[in-house]
Amino acid sequence: MSRAMVPSQQKLAEKLTILNDRGRGMLTRIYNIKKVWSIYSTNKKKMLTNTDSKPPFLSDKSLESAFKYLLKKFPNIDNHAGALQVINNIKQDVVKSLSLYYFTFVDIMDFKDHVVDLLTTIDACQVHMDITLNYDLTLNYLNLISTYVSIMILVSRVEDRRVVLSLYNVAYEYLHASSDPSFPRLGQMVIDYDIPLRKLSEEFVPHSRVLVPAIMSLHKIYPKRNLPADQMRATGFLSLLAEPPKIMNVPNTDMVQCEYLSVDAMERWIIFSMLLCHQYLQEAQLWDLWKTALQSGYIVQLCRDEVLHIHSYITAFFEGLKGHNMSKRITEVRDLQHQALQSAPGIHRERRKFLRSALKELALIYTDQPGLLGPKGLYVFQALAVARDEIHWLLRHFDNPPSKRHNVKLSQEDFVDRQLPELLFNMEELKSLVRKYNQVVQRYYVQYLAGFDSVLLNQLIQDVKKEWENLAHCPEDESVILSSLYNTIAALSVKQVEANEVFDLRGIRLDWFRLQAYTGVSRAGLVLRDHQDLGKHLNMIIYHTKMVDYLDELLNETGDLSIYCFYTQIFEHQFKQCMEFPAQHRYSIVFPIICGHFMNATHELCPEERHSIGTTSVQYAHWFLKEMSDEVNQVITAICEEQCMLNYKLLPKHSAASILQSSNKHKKKQDKKKNQGPEEEKPGMESARKNRENFTRMDKLHMALTELCYAINYCNVIQVWEHGFVPREFFIQHLETRFNKALVGMMMYNPDTSEIAKPSELLSSVKAIMSVLQGLENYVQIDIARVFNSVLPQQTQATDSFNGEKTITANYTNWYLEVLLRRVTVNMGHIVYSPNHKAFVTVAQDNNSKENLYLAAEEYADLTELRALAELIGPYGMRYLGERLMGHVASQVEELKKLVIQNKEVLFNMRTSFDKPEVMRDLFRRLGRPIKPHGNAKNQMSDVDSVLMRMTIIGILLSYRSLAQEALLDVLEDRIPFLMASVQDLQHFVPNMKDKKYHTHIFKIVVNEMASAAGLSCDIDPLLISALRSQKNVSQSTQSKDSKGKVANESDYELACLLMVFVAVSIPTLAKKDFSVYKASLEGNLNNSHCLAKAVNQIAGALFTIHGPGDVSDRLQEFLALASSSLLRLGQSQEQDKETVRNRESVYILLDLIVQESPYLTMDLLESCFPYALLRNAYHTVYKASAVDN
Repeated sequence: MSRAMVPSQQKLAEKLTILNDRGRGMLTRIYNIKKVWSIYSTNKKKMLTNTDSKPPFLSDKSLESAFKYLLKKFPNIDNHAGALQVINNIKQDVVKSLSLYYFTFVDIMDFKDHVVDLLTTIDACQVHMDITLNYDLTLNYLNLISTYVSIMILVSRVEDRRVVLSLYNVAYEYLHASSDPSFPRLGQMVIDYDIPLRKLSEEFVPHSRVLVPAIMSLHKIYPKRNLPADQMRATGFLSLLAEPPKIMNVPNTDMVQCEYLSVDAMERWIIFSMLLCHQYLQEAQLWDLWKTALQSGYIVQLCRDEVLHIHSYITAFFEGLKGHNMSKRITEVRDLQHQALQSAPGIHRERRKFLRSALKELALIYTDQPGLLGPKGLYVFQALAVARDEIHWLLRHFDNPPSKRHNVKLSQEDFVDRQLPELLFNMEELKSLVRKYNQVVQRYYVQYLAGFDSVLLNQLIQDVKKEWENLAHCPEDESVILSSLYNTIAALSVKQVEANEVFDLRGIRLDWFRLQAYTGVSRAGLVLRDHQDLGKHLNMIIYHTKMVDYLDELLNETGDLSIYCFYTQIFEHQFKQCMEFPAQHRYSIVFPIICGHFMNATHELCPEERHSIGTTSVQYAHWFLKEMSDEVNQVITAICEEQCMLNYKLLPKHSAASILQSSNKHKKKQDKKKNQGPEEEKPGMESARKNRENFTRMDKLHMALTELCYAINYCNVIQVWEHGFVPREFFIQHLETRFNKALVGMMMYNPDTSEIAKPSELLSSVKAIMSVLQGLENYVQIDIARVFNSVLPQQTQATDSFNGEKTITANYTNWYLEVLLRRVTVNMGHIVYSPNHKAFVTVAQDNNSKENLYLAAEEYADLTELRALAELIGPYGMRYLGERLMGHVASQVEELKKLVIQNKEVLFNMRTSFDKPEVMRDLFRRLGRPIKPHGNAKNQMSDVDSVLMRMTIIGILLSYRSLAQEALLDVLEDRIPFLMASVQDLQHFVPNMKDKKYHTHIFKIVVNEMASAAGLSCDIDPLLISALRSQKNVSQSTQSKDSKGKVANESDYELACLLMVFVAVSIPTLAKKDFSVYKASLEGNLNNSHCLAKAVNQIAGALFTIHGPGDVSDRLQEFLALASSSLLRLGQSQEQDKETVRNRESVYILLDLIVQESPYLTMDLLESCFPYALLRNAYHTVYKASAVDN
């Protein structure tokens, strides 16, 4: 006698939960196997021929005969066959390589056995399925069947499954002397399910008694969910404002969880179930469901991007059925296919258009009134579910176009949706609002559960118990579960929400699932379909519990877009399309956000794909953010270029045309028409608008900037597979790099032609760019000062830290030293340093050189330009410029020392015989001999000329240094006046302190270093001392390697003394130079010999500070005595020599300039050795001559 089946002992709810999860895992595994071993969709080439994907033995040609044998004899393989002996040699490799593939099929076979067993149990229990009543039970039942069918179809589509399974079994038998125990059943399964639907339809004949009513129950919800856009608008679907008086009411529905059920899932259930139970298609309701599902599209998803062209698949299945007259059904399916091809794309396009506006409206209302997320929270999940289904439909239909044999021309506009990013963005906006206000939702539903749901549930339970009192026995399991449900929800309190308590209501949901299984069977103690109010209210309670502790999972269930991971080409295409369409720019941030969904597609039964999917998600998120940042930077660059052009028009040099035009007003109108060209547009005219409809390029750029910055600023962090992407940081990094390149690029430095922008023009452009960048703070929440502090200080160094490229400082330093100052020193008489103008002035053009044609020195090296340079590169950059300049000075000093060493004996005699005119004259003749005695003496340079030339070069360099220091001082006094006052006080007072604890000269060195860096003038330039000291160390290290070289401090001091003697006795030679003439307007000599004053004082001070005991004053007095006596002898020249020394007065003035420049010499000392009357006459003569020339 057979016992009655007890439903509670069958564990239907638990088995359905476990098998559904395992089914998803198996589906994922067989999907991955198919992708690895199946056919490329692009080129129809087997991956078994791809050496990167297959084990090496599969490409071995010696095994081809074995493969053919295995395929022919499958599944009855004779291992002793001669064709299989070659496998014996590689059996271990075969077993190791193919075990994952083989055991996946074994697991699928076990899964199939458990599914068949469970379906049989459900049939035996005569479970009643109704999606609107026992929602969880029916949902899991239909999902299990859909998954089961999908797995078996995918198994049949795996290429070479027979060969590989047989190969593994043969290798296993060679290794273990017996075949794998699962292989016979596995082989039979592969053969049986070669045409899967044929076998499945036979299996499901007994299951149809349960399956068909379950599908019939979809007739209550599927037609309502699959409406065209016009009907959705007419019914106020997803509209909170359709009925304003009811805006605070909970949606009136008795099947709440069905409201956000996936339409895609329902269509799969309908199509697969009706294929398995096709004999029931004659029923009107099932036919309506079948027809509507097949009209909705022509592609059905199996798993991820694995799909079926469903109409062709159904037609092939129906054609293969023998003994059934299916011709009518085949014709109907073909008609439905034609209708789907013609109308479905347009219907779904209009639905997406409706959803864009509906979701936007919801997002705006919830943002303004987040409290509505409580009563109207269902609208969020409805909107997400419908939008997700539409996106899935678009992806699979766009990626799988219909065959050309259908002769239906599809419009690309139905599939290429340029406004899809807006829909995606609104989905993410709704999800972010729910996460942001999750406590609002929790508070509402905790109160709802405790205050309404528990009360109504108690009443319904009491009604049920009254019925039980009339029965002979009371069902214990059902009673316990109902009491537990009531007690749990009645105990909920708002205080738990306020205390941030973590809710876990999964037990309630599982109990209700069990209760559905218990009450759904025939002859149950409590028949749920007889108590529909109880069932529907419990479904409502389950939804409310999900709103308390299951929000994130509910959002993933309804709004997951991980499908994009498998349609990456479309994903890229949509992003590029979004970046090309300015109206969609603000929604571009949704693409990196969607990358965070990719990991939702993974399953724990297929862990090997986690890394690849995670890596893909991170790479795409990085690429999207990089492209967005580049796009923003391109817009900013374009705006900066426009602003720089407007700023360029305001430069003083462009006022010449206006001045010329106003000066010509007195001329006749006729002359004006003849001579005057078209009137140029004045600065500011671009802002004048006659009408607001005129959309200028700048308007478009600012609009694009607004939209893109909205996207960048939308979220703080994007979480993608254990990585956090911060869009603003991404943008700032790219902005810093672009700003850094722009700064150097605006210099327009061309080393080949020596062209470079003026510092003042560059500064003007930089300020224009900075004003644009400062305006970014109005668009996006970034600290633009951080960008300036990161980029601009790097331009004060020689190379930047981004790419190690040259900076503004390096380029300007190189240009001033190697171009401008080199031309000043090489082309004597063409460019003059003018103390009066505080600039280097071009006084003549070099006809032999084309370089000077476009270089006016005063436009680059006057005080205004150097102030701009100081503002650009700052004290650090000016110090670098000074160090490089002093390096040139030190190299010139080293050459001067060599000349002194060559003439050491003569100079020593001259130093002791300066009061003996005849001896001095003879000694000077020896100095004045040409370096090379042969050739034309006029074209040869003597040591005297060489000394004067090098000292003049030093003077020019030091004059430029003093001008640059003055410019830096002006800038710093304007920018940091209080700090500069402190530096000036320290420079003035600290060296004069009389503190015995510290040495005064240490104070002086430190303070002079600080003062020099701040642009203050020092008696002796610290950088010059540093350069000469380092040059001395290099020379000593070089000489120490030479056994003959020997230099001591005494010899360095002596060389310094003799150098000053050499310069002093050489000065009179300048009177014979044509370009030594003194120009009063410039306050300088044409050959820049007036720069000798600065060179003498600075070199003497530095050399005697380094080498001597600090007797700078004594040595300069000695220099003054030698120079004055030499010049006085110049005044005693014979009449015939007066022509050769016609610039004598200009040289006299040089002596006065040396004393004026020196902090160690006074006019009293000068007058004691050189008559002041001569100086006065000299000034009178040169100024008179300058006046005549003018």
